[in-house]
Amino acid sequence: MKWAGIKKKLRWLAYLATEAYNAPYRGAVARAKREQDDLFMLLIFSEMMGVPNPATYYTLELQPIMLEKFHEWHKRAGMEHSPLDDFRCC
Repeated sequence: MKWAGIKKKLRWLAYLATEAYNAPYRGAVARAKREQDDLFMLLIFSEMMGVPNPATYYTLELQPIMLEKFHEWHKRAGMEHSPLDDFRCC
């Protein structure tokens, strides 16, 4: 009984130490992920914006999947309205 309580407290302390160590890096990791996602969205929709994309054949089938995230992406990229002429999301 006594050892179970000590193990539980040690696990809790290990969890707190891990959280305290990882906390300063969460913002940087989230920002890096967001930048990678933005670049990926640009690659997928670049041909529709008039930018030549050598991988259009491979990214064309991803457009319907990523269309759900398109609105938040172009807002975050600083575009007030959709940059695509044929597609209005706002």
